[in-house]
Amino acid sequence: MTATVSPTANTEIQVLLSFLDAQRRHVLGILDGLDPEALRRPVLPSRWSCLGLVQHLALDVERFWFRAVITGDPAVIEALDDIDDAWQVAPDVPHTEVLDRYRTEADLANNAVAAADADTPLAWWPQHLFGEPHLHTVRDVLLHVITETACHAGHLDAARELIDGRRWMVLT
Repeated sequence: MTATVSPTANTEIQVLLSFLDAQRRHVLGILDGLDPEALRRPVLPSRWSCLGLVQHLALDVERFWFRAVITGDPAVIEALDDIDDAWQVAPDVPHTEVLDRYRTEADLANNAVAAADADTPLAWWPQHLFGEPHLHTVRDVLLHVITETACHAGHLDAARELIDGRRWMVLT
């Protein structure tokens, strides 16, 4: 998940993408070594699993914010209703498919914004679902997604420690 950045791309976008890529690596890194059963095991009362959280990041975060909201891709917008609850991974969906989907959506997201100007306005917003947009530019979306991804990386840290005691980089 490395941004494909043209030599003339906006430096601010490059910096923001590098921070987002670091959080994406954290998401995948904390899950490294978990077997398929552990990835699907709910560890909190809300019943979400690590794999469900990654699917949420792929579909509700990366795909939604970058390919629908920033680029306004009609096919992506139309497909947003195809999944009722991205947090739930169907039992017949291989864990590798979910992890690969996250990597693919991250790459597509990077390509969608790598050469953009930070002040570019949103191409689309589902006002009928969420009212007036609270984010207005590519910069706003990148900062939002960095924050959301970092928050979910922390959730995965806690889940992983509950599953097998492994902890991500802990500085003391």
